[in-house]
Amino acid sequence: MQRLRLKADGRIVELRDGQEFPLAPEMPEPALAMPVMPDATPGETGTLPAVRDLRRRAQLTQIEFAARLGVPVETIRNWEQGKRVPRGPARALLAVIAHSPETVFAALATEPEPV
Repeated sequence: MQRLRLKADGRIVELRDGQEFPLAPEMPEPALAMPVMPDATPGETGTLPAVRDLRRRAQLTQIEFAARLGVPVETIRNWEQGKRVPRGPARALLAVIAHSPETVFAALATEPEPV
């Protein structure tokens, strides 16, 4: 099983033998950057791949993408139309999806073990 960590600066690293290894080489993302909303708070600025681009790369409809992430389809629509900006855990999840969508979707598809 691959273990990943999201660093505070937005990088994703793989954990192997107690060491961190970059998951993918850093790539400039000017074409994929989301526009900064004029009313965005300081924590919402920065570059995050556009949700629509992530969804299209995964070849999923809005409904399928929302179901896989466990959010309402209206949330996906609002993100794609720029009405809302992903924050907190959703922002982190989208950053991981940008680097390794198959891993994220596989992890989200597994059923949690009963307690």
